[in-house]
Amino acid sequence: MSQRIWVLGAGQLGAMLKHAGMPLALDVCPVDINESSAPELAVDDLVTAEREQWPETLVTHALAQHPRFINQNVFGRLADRKTQKELIDSLGIATAPWRNVANDITANELRDQLGERVLLKRRTGGYDGRGQHWLRTDDDEVPGDWQGEAIAEQAINFDEEVSLVGVRNAAGECVFYPLTLNLHLSGILYASVAPLARLQPLQAQAEQMLGNILNALDYVGVMAMETFRVGDQLLINELAPRVHNSGHWTQAGASISQFEYHLRAVADMAIPAPQVIGQNVMINLIGTDYNPQWRNLPCARTYWYGKEVRPGRKVGHINIVSNNITEVRETLVLLGDLLPEHYYRDAIDWSLSALESL
Repeated sequence: MSQRIWVLGAGQLGAMLKHAGMPLALDVCPVDINESSAPELAVDDLVTAEREQWPETLVTHALAQHPRFINQNVFGRLADRKTQKELIDSLGIATAPWRNVANDITANELRDQLGERVLLKRRTGGYDGRGQHWLRTDDDEVPGDWQGEAIAEQAINFDEEVSLVGVRNAAGECVFYPLTLNLHLSGILYASVAPLARLQPLQAQAEQMLGNILNALDYVGVMAMETFRVGDQLLINELAPRVHNSGHWTQAGASISQFEYHLRAVADMAIPAPQVIGQNVMINLIGTDYNPQWRNLPCARTYWYGKEVRPGRKVGHINIVSNNITEVRETLVLLGDLLPEHYYRDAIDWSLSALESL
């Protein structure tokens, strides 16, 4: 009988974990947290999650209380940006200067401490550009209902946004993918490019940063570390204790995907180093309808999530991979013609430019 692994949450990440479990003979079962009844878990079942936080429901109570819920004590600590920042600081790892928003602290006090441009972030939730509030001018104020519910960060004049996805097993072994270059628009990831030879000099620095965090938490599974590159230094922006959008390129571009790695670590299987397959570009599909012509693109694979299409919502992604850089570029141009006009102006041109700097 195959090992059963329950996934708290049944979104696209849960679906991709289920798919990755099939070749490993793992019975991966994503569960909608709002189901009217909770599943019955066996003593030897395993539990993981596709999300950092969750409301109290019948399902989440059943899964989160299971003694074999891997990283059970980590999720809450990293889902709260305040305790996440405190962890990073305690390990002496570089991150954007920050302050807790509490005790009726004013916008002027925060600017005095952090600089002219300050970004407020809700302590929990608020991904994909939500849950943020800028303090840019003397007229801006801290919203009253953000006191005690947010942190304030110094705005970083970064050169680029770079992420590292790594995996750690229960024995403490760690494996990392190459650094990934990312494009965010209005807080939403639109494109990723990996690998890039020019980022290789930063790889050891990034692996040490994330490795220290994984070991400090005794973490098991995949974690993503989003960073700002400022010159030849990296500053942590945020951590995600789960498989991550910026690692989606590994589905087509590596011998072992991030989803398979996560399951391997959780199920205590081997985690051999990945072999990267060619040059990779991942384009997120944001609020756009499905186009059957995507299937005709050379060296491209479409992953459609089956979700209702709404503005600003991630509904799929396309991985482009080839050992022929010209083929990657040509496929990007063809894809641009099949996407809304702003993609050409933003994600496609950005990806083409990134490939010029290999």
